[in-house]
Amino acid sequence: MSLPVYASWAERLAYYGNRCFSALVLLFLITPILIIVPLSFNAEPYFTFTEGMLALEPEAYSLRWYQAMLDNPQWQQALWNSLWIACLATLVATVLGTLAAIGLSRAQMPWRNTIMAILIAPMIVPVIIAAAGMYFFFTWLGLGQTTTGVVLAHAVLGTPFVVITVTATLSGFDSSLSRAAASLGAGPWQSFREVMLPLIRPGVISGGLFAFITSFDEVVVVLFLAGPEQRTVPRQMWSGMREQISPTILAVATILILVSVLLLVTLELLRRRNQRLRGISSH
Repeated sequence: MSLPVYASWAERLAYYGNRCFSALVLLFLITPILIIVPLSFNAEPYFTFTEGMLALEPEAYSLRWYQAMLDNPQWQQALWNSLWIACLATLVATVLGTLAAIGLSRAQMPWRNTIMAILIAPMIVPVIIAAAGMYFFFTWLGLGQTTTGVVLAHAVLGTPFVVITVTATLSGFDSSLSRAAASLGAGPWQSFREVMLPLIRPGVISGGLFAFITSFDEVVVVLFLAGPEQRTVPRQMWSGMREQISPTILAVATILILVSVLLLVTLELLRRRNQRLRGISSH
């Protein structure tokens, strides 16, 4: 959004002042994160900038910590566990969240507000409380320190994001399309697959990505539920900070930052595509 040509000097001052202030706040928030990136290329085993790095000397930078991460079997296993658990949890959360959102989108759904509040509770309740509750519940079910227990716990945390994004997408869905498909002989599954799903797919994918990020970055639930075989990347980073501090953690953190940025860019592209499908201009 830009200023009109007839804007007064006071309006222009407020407009550009607000943009500058917003840029400074954003810089203040992301600077501590961005500092990690150059530190991960430090040739020395330090968590600070060396004189050579400040002088931009090529020999002061190295990929040794990335190589150390790739050569360490613990980090390899942690990365595999994180990807496997996150993919399974995302699949469960996406299916359950999409079905719940479709049901809650119907006007005749009883106790709709109450059910919605229960579904999004894991996103509101402090994660330490949710983790403690899941620990007692899944231990009672015999799923403590198992991959199944960790996957289900992460799915519980990711489902609210799917419910919210899919519900927002369904707000612009014309239910008469489903009725028209039914009048032409399409069953519920065919109507959902060929009529509703293509229109709400951006919201489903966005919710799935949020669920994936939630699972991939989760550490508190893993500390409660996971055993040695389910050690994930955040759990490995936690253990590394407590037991053996190594700049390898900076390399892993840099990779996680890159993955988060790519996922956020994907979410923004999906949001714009969803707006185009609904005929909403981004300007």
